[in-house]
Order: sequence, then C-alpha cells, then structure tokens
Amino acid sequence: MEPPPGGAEEGGGRFRASEHQHARYNPLRDDWVLVSAHRVKRPWQGQLEKPPHEDVPRWDPNNPLCPGATRANGEVNPQYEGTFVFPNDFPALQPDAPEPGDSDHPLFRAAAARGVCKVMCFHPWSDLTLPLMSLVEIRAVIDKWAELAAELGASYPWVQIFENKGAMMGCSNPHPHCQVWASSFLPNEACLEDRTQRQHLSQHGVPMLLEYAEQEARRKERLVVENADWLVVVPYWATWPYQTLLLPRRHVCRLQDLWEGERDSLASIMQRLLIKYDNLFEVSFPYSMGWHGAPTGSFLEEDCRHWQLHAHYYPPLLRSATIRKFMVGYEMLAQAQRDLTPEQAAERLRSLPEVHYKQRAKEMS
Repeated sequence: MEPPPGGAEEGGGRFRASEHQHARYNPLRDDWVLVSAHRVKRPWQGQLEKPPHEDVPRWDPNNPLCPGATRANGEVNPQYEGTFVFPNDFPALQPDAPEPGDSDHPLFRAAAARGVCKVMCFHPWSDLTLPLMSLVEIRAVIDKWAELAAELGASYPWVQIFENKGAMMGCSNPHPHCQVWASSFLPNEACLEDRTQRQHLSQHGVPMLLEYAEQEARRKERLVVENADWLVVVPYWATWPYQTLLLPRRHVCRLQDLWEGERDSLASIMQRLLIKYDNLFEVSFPYSMGWHGAPTGSFLEEDCRHWQLHAHYYPPLLRSATIRKFMVGYEMLAQAQRDLTPEQAAERLRSLPEVHYKQRAKEMS
C-alpha cells in the first residue's frame, strides 16, 4: 500500500499521530498496520477489574514440570535446583518423520518437516516467574538458552526459543518454563525477516535493526528501558497494544554470540521490562515472546551479517488485567489495526515503577 497522505508524522502542520488515523510500515515484515488513535476516545473503555487471585503452590507432585514429579510418559524429573531441559512429551516436530512424497498438482504441495522439541524449566518453584527471579537466576536461563541455541543449531537451520506466559496465551501450566523447537526448515517468520534484513543491508549498508536501535535510542519517544548494552522499545510499527522489541546496541547475529557482560545486562533489562509489564495492571502479565537470530546449521558457513539478534514480546492485554486485544474481523481479513499509538504505550510503560507490585505490597505490610 501507499504511505498515508500528509507526509511524515506531524507533517503538514495538521496531522497528529495521537489524534488521526494513519498507517505505519513495518520494514521487518514488509507490511502495514493501521493506527486508529482517535478510537481511544470512545466513551466505553471496558471494565477495569482484576482477575481472581491465583494461589499457585510452590511444589505440586501432580505438576509434571516440578522436581521429582512424574511426566505423562512415565519419566520422573530429577530434583533439579536450577534450569531443567527435557524432550517435549508431545512434540510438534520429530527427527525421523518420513518424506510426504511428490505432489500431483502445484496447488497441493507438501514438504518434509523434521526437528526436535524441548521444554526448559526456568526454576524449580512453580510460584516464580521471570520478573520475580533474581538476576543470577535469570542469567542462568540466558546461558541455557544460548547453550541450546548452539547445541541444536549445530545441525538444525532454525532454533526457535519461545515462552507462552499465562492461560490467556494458551499456557496451561503456571510453572515458569519455555519451549525450544529446532526445525529442518526456516519457518515463515524467519524467511520473511531474512529477506527484509538482507535487502536493507544491501540497500543501506547497515543491518536494519542495528540502525533502528540507534534511531530509537536517539529519538527516545518509544523507549521503555535501556542500559549500556540493550534497549527495549515499543516498535514504531507495533501491532499489539504493549508489544515490545528487545535489541542489543552492538551488532550481534546470534544469542550464543553474546559476551559475558552482555548476558548480565540482558538479565537486568529483561527483569526491568517484565516488572513493568506486571505493574501495568498488577497482574502476572501474559505474553508470547521469542528470540530471532541468524539461521544456523548450514547457514553457519554463510554470510549472515544482515541479521541482528532481537526478541519479540507480544502481550494481548489492552485496557485491564482481563480485557485483551482481539485480532479479529478487519485484522484477520484486511490488515492489523491498533487504537493506542506506540508512543502512548511506551510512555505508559516507561512511567511505571521498577519495583514489582508484589514486592511493594510486602514492604508496606
């Protein structure tokens, strides 16, 4: 589509991004999002209630992710005290799946899809989430992520580390954990980001997200948190209300390439971001997040300088702890649309305290 009339944001002296609908281009996905900022003035803003209190036991022998618990396949977890990784008992990818065979028509194509799926527990306690863990414990998670990325990436071209947090995001187990899927193919999002980043480097001579991080660090208006090595922004092209993008300041292609100091500062900025998320509606904030970096496997021998490591956070909540943004109707049939501008979302997140609301409650009691 063509850019909206009126030129750049605030251009022409009349257009105001916080008042007027417009479309924003996402160069990472080569698509557009409709921003309908005037819709936040609607008289009905949703009921601002908190969800029922969740009393998660620290250890439950019937929880298959707990230390010492028995999983669905009959295996017993060790009495782990840090991170714990095991093969997914119900994997979406298996290493020995047969070839689907040749297609008899171009409209009915299939291709081989092989891989492995692992589950990674962050901590032995079920009542802890990442923002409530210590920096040392978060650093251990980061180190295990990097280890798995290198180990599985030695043979698989794509290793997707992702966390679904909260029942709203389809996570049925509150125990702090993520998943790691390694595939024999590049998934759709990886192919798309590979193409757009390659084109940007070819046309502009600098990795797209390295340039973008430098621009956002200078402009400040979408910045949420930052430190010497990292910054978190609500992307200019964000789709979800409080979506964020975690970026390194240095050119880094893969998670396993991070320096020791960068891993420490990553633990810190992740904790700060996730505390702000929880503080927004004073709830354990649901989201889906995942790391994207340069492909691995055979791509380790190729030039991947166009890639820049980054993490996406996609939280669904919009107005309260229970009112979410639904991607339906126009979003499914036309293109993504949002009401709150990224700048408004960033300002709200930025202004939140960096002491967790549960910790504040303990200090006041």
